[in-house]
Amino acid sequence: MRQNPARRTALLDAAIEVLAREGSRGLTLRALDTEAGVPTGTASNYFTNRADMLGQIMQRTRERLTPDASDVAETLKAEPTHELVKTFMHQIIERMRADRSSHLAMLELRLMATRSPELHAELTRFFRDELEGNINFHLDSGLPGDTTGMVLLYLAMFGLMVDDLTIPELLAPHQPERLVDEMVSRLLL
Repeated sequence: MRQNPARRTALLDAAIEVLAREGSRGLTLRALDTEAGVPTGTASNYFTNRADMLGQIMQRTRERLTPDASDVAETLKAEPTHELVKTFMHQIIERMRADRSSHLAMLELRLMATRSPELHAELTRFFRDELEGNINFHLDSGLPGDTTGMVLLYLAMFGLMVDDLTIPELLAPHQPERLVDEMVSRLLL
């Protein structure tokens, strides 16, 4: 397997774009080569099989969506109040809107996982780690709310994000930004 990190990243970014735009059926090695602008056959040198590629896509979306540590540290300088949680939730929405492809690719992976036990297991581990990491960050930062409140907020935010990604007109009259504020106030007592 090839080890050129820049090319691997380019192929993974191409995979995210193809997956978001065309779905799992469009995610072929040839499509990756075309999207990444590399010679035909290049992608096959970087992924041992489809499962390997999907696992690497998950990791790449994490890299793309994880906020910069210095930005988080700067935000954490504020008092640990509901207002700070709202700020973090608004930042999540901003990142989602800035990188729709990563979120759409992850939605596609979720759908694929319903038909693939191997992918289901890997995706479950991936999202469990993400959720537990977010809960721990929240609690360790002294932010208001408890574990159950954070899980409820996760579920509410996920629903809002899915609609914002797929049918934004549905929530537009309800002002998603205002809904985020209400979710935090109501779910994190």
